[in-house]
Amino acid sequence: MQTLVKQAAGIPGSVLVDVRGPEEYAAGHIPGSINVPLNALEGILDAAPEFGTAIYLYCLSGARSAIAAARLRKMGYARVTDMGGIRNWKGEIETGGTRE
Repeated sequence: MQTLVKQAAGIPGSVLVDVRGPEEYAAGHIPGSINVPLNALEGILDAAPEFGTAIYLYCLSGARSAIAAARLRKMGYARVTDMGGIRNWKGEIETGGTRE
């Protein structure tokens, strides 16, 4: 997961997205990520209006991010990476707020 976050950071315009709920996001998220809950996935259009945008997704365990990845591909996004769950994240965790 750390490798994928570094990869995302190296791609101009890429978006790191936490698809968990706002409360889960506020409790702890990967620095630099934005919160677009799975049940409001259409909100990704604000953060990634171009279908060629590289989007990196994660949730708690990987289940919601897998669903989100499939939905985004159906919406027309071609560069979608499902990173799995934050449980596998070994780096820094940021708390507070929502960044939608």
